Amino acid sequence: MASEVNKIHVALADDHKLVRSSIAKLVSTFKNCVVLFDAENGEQVQEQLKNHVIPDILLLDISMPIMDGFETALWINKNFPQVKVIALTMNTDERSIVKMMRNGAKGFLSKNTEPPELLKAIETVMTKNFYLPEDISWKLVTGLQDEANQPVEPKDLTEKEKEFLALICTELTYDQIAKRMFISSRTADDYRGIMYDKLKVKSRMGMAMYAIKNGLVGDIE
Repeated sequence: MASEVNKIHVALADDHKLVRSSIAKLVSTFKNCVVLFDAENGEQVQEQLKNHVIPDILLLDISMPIMDGFETALWINKNFPQVKVIALTMNTDERSIVKMMRNGAKGFLSKNTEPPELLKAIETVMTKNFYLPEDISWKLVTGLQDEANQPVEPKDLTEKEKEFLALICTELTYDQIAKRMFISSRTADDYRGIMYDKLKVKSRMGMAMYAIKNGLVGDIE
């Protein structure tokens, strides 16, 4: 059995007390994990971290009062980047996934996840810094796995193409992206086709995941 020092230190944030309790008990059964604390919103997470209670992994719900998961992930990414956030939520729509990843999350899981999958996610994020289960990956991008393993280097992209990919990670429509870039909607469509070809992806989610993985998101709001 791993010593307390060598275990993965896990924290969790969820506004439902029974859910928090259940997840904490589950994580405590993992031989290589220990639960440091649980919180009901992002502000409580902030308090713990500011008091130097620093976990390796934070299992973070999205829908919480006062300070939700999106805000919390972004704050942690800026202030405590050593804490690896895994979203654990019922909000598994594509926009939520991309936004959480854009805000610094290293993994994304449904609350319907089986215990072995949760443990796998924790261990993989610790060792490889990124984890998406098969169902989430498939939902985002068909065939993205091959591209993720052999990504095109960002140096092969023009500055305009990088800007286009960064904006793809926002909630802007293609027409709105065109206006933001001072190009026509037709030109935005051309960029989309070029990116599909260059990155070997088949959807907006594929482009977004490529941008996130290769650090092209930046500070675009």
